[in-house]
Amino acid sequence: MLPVKALLPVRKPAYVTYGLILVNVLVFLWELTIPANQLGLVFRQLAVVPCELGNHLLSPETGLDLVRSMFLHASWSHLIGNMAYLWIFGRNVEDYLGGWKFLGLYAAFGVAASFSESLVNSTLCVPMVGASGAISGVLGSYLVLYPASRVRVVIIFFRVLPRSFNAPALLVLGFWFLLQLLNGIASISPDTISGGVAFFAHIGGFIAGIIALFVYTMFHRPPETEVYLN
Repeated sequence: MLPVKALLPVRKPAYVTYGLILVNVLVFLWELTIPANQLGLVFRQLAVVPCELGNHLLSPETGLDLVRSMFLHASWSHLIGNMAYLWIFGRNVEDYLGGWKFLGLYAAFGVAASFSESLVNSTLCVPMVGASGAISGVLGSYLVLYPASRVRVVIIFFRVLPRSFNAPALLVLGFWFLLQLLNGIASISPDTISGGVAFFAHIGGFIAGIIALFVYTMFHRPPETEVYLN
């Protein structure tokens, strides 16, 4: 079940969302100028490494690592997938929060995601790169704000052409989170020494987004609701 478009209207331009996408693309283009055999070393110098995160927890360099990790990507598919989710769901969340609050929470979700992955896989000495942890927080935020809104999704059945339909955000994002949870549990191993998908970064970011927006909406106006007629 692949989301391709949130059908909830966006009332004003989402400049921060667009800016984040632009920065991520520019950083990736910079990565392409680095020889492939040196890129792993660059990631290790600039990004969060779970097994090292606790060594200098309060140092400025650790803070920079936490931020830089959110803008580094390992491949075109990694970048495009993350930016697609940010574009689909980020604009409505920014529309509700406003640009500066959205940017601050985006960064906070990314930090929460890094700590979640490092807590579960504290012996993993592989750089953690990608915006997916922060974007997972955006997904959790969207779920709190607009659970009944419609999202257009594409689903591919075995040997059948792709089919698209509109589904509630609660179903789409709930299914996404369930996949992350199941894959995260399956990935736990005391002998983990190599990288892969940081499922617990996704889980931690998503939960951080739910908690943050649940608390925020307790003290601020709720988002406007949309009525759908079938």
